[in-house]
Amino acid sequence: MNLREAILTHATVDGDIVKVDGFLNHRVDPVVIEGVGAQIAAWMEDRQPDVLLTAEASGLPPTAAAARILGLPYIYAKKYVGPGERYSFAREISSPTKGIEYRVEVARHVLTPTMRVGIVDDFLAGGRTAAALVDIAEEAGCTVIGSAFVIEKAAAGGRALLTQRNVDVFAVETIERIENGIVVLAD
Repeated sequence: MNLREAILTHATVDGDIVKVDGFLNHRVDPVVIEGVGAQIAAWMEDRQPDVLLTAEASGLPPTAAAARILGLPYIYAKKYVGPGERYSFAREISSPTKGIEYRVEVARHVLTPTMRVGIVDDFLAGGRTAAALVDIAEEAGCTVIGSAFVIEKAAAGGRALLTQRNVDVFAVETIERIENGIVVLAD
């Protein structure tokens, strides 16, 4: 099964939240994730990243799949709730799906200046997590070469947030809208 088929047959809708935890970001379908990794890797390859950067936990499967194909390491920002005193690059993010504030952190020794960083994540909605990862990479002196997502929710504004910062955006699939509780994908 490919990603498009998985979304159309297994995604569920709860209000304006699209749940893909049955095949993408909780229970992971290895065939779907391999296909996703190949598409992200193909898009990233010409941009010549040195490393891929994501946030735990749902960004790990697509990032690992793409990194394996590209022959690159990947780094994941750890998520914490509560105070942090670690020597890291960090940003605060609010999560509308979880209804909490959390912090993403990357240890300072794993991102070094002059690295070319590709951002990868499972979902692009409002773009807060991706923007935080861009901030972290830039604070470390890295160049962000683009951002790739498994699924983009087009109406949520995340693409605009990233393109305003001159970050190229790629999505394997794009949700155009939710109509009567049904996901409608872009062609």
